[in-house]
Amino acid sequence: MKNDECTIYIMKGEKRINKFRKDGTGWSLAIATGRVFPCTCEQMVSHLLPALAFGSRKGITVKIVPDEEKVT
Repeated sequence: MKNDECTIYIMKGEKRINKFRKDGTGWSLAIATGRVFPCTCEQMVSHLLPALAFGSRKGITVKIVPDEEKVT
């Protein structure tokens, strides 16, 4: 799976905190309020690593969901 074929969710319980997607122009971050911001891969990793390292203490999970296959 390539990184532009999935969506990365950082969640607290059942609520989505952040959603990361990669497309042809780069990474984008969608926050819980619905606002979408462009971000670099370094910014994405700086959000992702603390959630992976310390998320279990605070009830934060990381979920990676593959996109549906495109029909050609």
